[in-house]
Amino acid sequence: MSLKQLPEASRPREKLLSHGSDALTDAELLAIFLRTGTQGMNALELATHLLDEFGSLRSLLGAEKQIFCQMKGLGPAKFALLQAVLALGERYLEETLKKDDVLTSPQNTRRYLAKKLRDKHREAFYILFLDNQHRVINGETLFEGTIDCASVYPREVVKRSLELNAAALILAHNHPSGVAEPSQADRRITRKISDSLALVDIRVLDHFVIGDGEIVSFAERGWL
Repeated sequence: MSLKQLPEASRPREKLLSHGSDALTDAELLAIFLRTGTQGMNALELATHLLDEFGSLRSLLGAEKQIFCQMKGLGPAKFALLQAVLALGERYLEETLKKDDVLTSPQNTRRYLAKKLRDKHREAFYILFLDNQHRVINGETLFEGTIDCASVYPREVVKRSLELNAAALILAHNHPSGVAEPSQADRRITRKISDSLALVDIRVLDHFVIGDGEIVSFAERGWL
């Protein structure tokens, strides 16, 4: 059965327009992205099939090009479109952060950092550089490491902070293992960076450790 044969209230696009995206399942949202199905499957059936094959929406969205394109109903054009959609979402979050004081929008900050770091296979150390009103000047990955560690140099953090005339920083890094619990090494490097920046009157407001579905905040733990 084609989507046009479904009751209007059950068609994903019409359902989204009437009730908003929160009312849709992952399969329904994916069906809107796919637009068309394949022989024997409409877009919604194809979406359901793909989610079953990949195991989750996140796995599908994070699939490498070769794996993505070899699936029935997908291909290079769909892969390019998906990457564009993901990039738009990330840039939307970045623009939202830059408009406001990050301390007044902690959920946006967490969502942005999770989007930026959660699915990386190598450890990456990311910094949000803030002005004296805690608005984002820039966000940069300053260090990248192996699968389980990154070499982080406090002097480089200080140098880049001064170049950007930053007044405060938010640090973040991912744990490719998926476990967000900070290590003793995480706590030591955070203290070194914080102490080094204090010499030039720049504050570290927080350090987020990004795991698989969990984010740990140093500030919330009372470690800063």
